[in-house]
Amino acid sequence: MAKEELNAFLGSNTVYEGKLVFEGSVHIDGKFTGEITSEGTLVIGKGAVVDGTFNVGELMLSGQLTGDVVAKRRVVVHSSGVLEGRLRTPSLLTEEGGIIEGQITMRAPAQRPEQPKD
Repeated sequence: MAKEELNAFLGSNTVYEGKLVFEGSVHIDGKFTGEITSEGTLVIGKGAVVDGTFNVGELMLSGQLTGDVVAKRRVVVHSSGVLEGRLRTPSLLTEEGGIIEGQITMRAPAQRPEQPKD
């Protein structure tokens, strides 16, 4: 993962409901319910519980996530991570102990057809 600016940190005693849009990176250790949209990186810490719809550049999961996830670049499910729901990403890494329960779709981003050279 490229070094991105950490724009927000939702601590372990934080409960948030709603819509979150960000650039860079956001780290959640608390509870979140809602929708997250970003081209950046979403980091879900070991004690975090999140539920909703997630459309991000990258997802780093160490906690529990329930919902629909679209990650444009990649998803990493660490050994303590649990993902329940639908996942779409071109690249997936699951460490031993990580759990994915649901539907996974992995497709490379659409490639443009080559243009004929004159």
